[in-house]
Amino acid sequence: MFTTGMVESRQDKVNIFGVEPQIFDKLVSFAYTSKVVISTENVQALLAAADLLGVTAVHMACCKYLEHHMDEKNCVGIHCFAEAHSCKMLEKHSMDYILEHFSLVYQQKEFLSLGVDKLTEIIASDDINVTDEEMVFEAAMLWLEQCPTNRQSFEKVMEHIRLAHMRPSYLLEVTASLGVLESQACHRFLSDSEAKEHRPRWSTVCEVILTVVAERVGGGDKPRHRIESFDPLTRRWKTLACLPIAAIDYGLAVSGPFVYLAGGDFPDGSLSSEVWRYDSSCDTWSKMAHMNEARSDVGLVTLGGYVFAVGGWSGKTYVNSVERYDPKTNTWQLMEASIGRVPISAKCNNPAVVALDGLIYFLDECQVYKYDPKTSKWTEVASMLVPRRRFPVCTLTGKIYVLGGLPLYGFADDVECYNPETDEWTMCASTNMEHYGPGVAVVDGKIYVLEGAECPRPTHDVWYTLHRTIERYSEATDSWEIVGEMPTGINLFSCLSLTMRKNAHQEESTECRGQKATSASTEAATDS
Repeated sequence: MFTTGMVESRQDKVNIFGVEPQIFDKLVSFAYTSKVVISTENVQALLAAADLLGVTAVHMACCKYLEHHMDEKNCVGIHCFAEAHSCKMLEKHSMDYILEHFSLVYQQKEFLSLGVDKLTEIIASDDINVTDEEMVFEAAMLWLEQCPTNRQSFEKVMEHIRLAHMRPSYLLEVTASLGVLESQACHRFLSDSEAKEHRPRWSTVCEVILTVVAERVGGGDKPRHRIESFDPLTRRWKTLACLPIAAIDYGLAVSGPFVYLAGGDFPDGSLSSEVWRYDSSCDTWSKMAHMNEARSDVGLVTLGGYVFAVGGWSGKTYVNSVERYDPKTNTWQLMEASIGRVPISAKCNNPAVVALDGLIYFLDECQVYKYDPKTSKWTEVASMLVPRRRFPVCTLTGKIYVLGGLPLYGFADDVECYNPETDEWTMCASTNMEHYGPGVAVVDGKIYVLEGAECPRPTHDVWYTLHRTIERYSEATDSWEIVGEMPTGINLFSCLSLTMRKNAHQEESTECRGQKATSASTEAATDS
């Protein structure tokens, strides 16, 4: 004000408004002593005056004081104050505090007195630390009920509530109990909730490994079904809803909180064209539209919001067609027949299929092809270094990894990696154990390989020996480490990484609903 050529620098007397005399006295004293006493009573006035007069040291000291004395009762007020005085770091830290301690903050008077713009800024954040979306909904309801004028902002507030990630049973309960939910706007939001494409809040979900087992017990006709989830962080297992179909050798793919199951072999030898979808938010299976062609050992993959079914086995010959499922319309479409078929040179039974960078890669023994859904064109790429069958595939940091399986030569601990940019395969560190028929999933940037079996050797009297080992791969160090064991020994099972509600995975295990699954399976077998 006095050193930059402003009009005040040329005046003999300057009136300073908005600064209390005692606060101004402290700033003058600071200019001579470099000391100032900051307290709860004077910090806001002192910061405002220091900001007005450009006393940077006092301004920064006041910001640190507020940051160190922040709690759930005053963090909202501190944030608004910091925003008004352009204290960017304090503004950020206070918002971080609000989001981190939201479960306590939303019950305080300061939160309930917020304007609608600041409220929606908070509840729109991906980073709110809540146990579930229901807590954000309850916070919004408290704010709306605080005063009659708040209800005028109902639609603007509800726009940021991620209804699709709330439990349907909870929505039914609150619809009947809260008067604000009787409006036509609310009913529209509720009916459109499934169409919302909001992703869940980071704090409400965890990434788990889903294992799906469906095998004929003792070579008999009755399949054994089991589906479980494993959290690598807590190393906790949870039993989930049984598979709804009495089939094996189906295809599986994951899309957000959903798992799609397609095709398979029924106990009577017939093939399935059925498609089922598992919703991890409510632990239930729902029947979707059938595929156009019945097939087992189908390669299933999600890409660009669609589910693709690639190849498979018709019971007599290999299926070389590609179908695409649209979840929005619940319909399947055969891709263009003239050029949309899997190359005839590739054996399409039990393929390994994976999506990467807008393309679908089809791997069979050693041959590898890539498929462009936009043009329905297939292109052959570099072959794998180790020919193998029944091997899992995954992607990590723009590369494709294959491991284990039944190698035509070599060992089941061989791991190789494909780089699409160079069209080259390279060998990686071998796993500690051999893995014939393992499951593979990627969680938090690490590859997990689960179980499998040691492959046969000329000196062995048995085909293979099951083991329960779980290994984890670090791409940064190109190394494997054993990180645990599975509850039981199995092989030739399906494995996926799945995002699910954190509190759902922490709940007690669901009992396998055998009667419902049997009923659905019997109906499915009859239909086919």
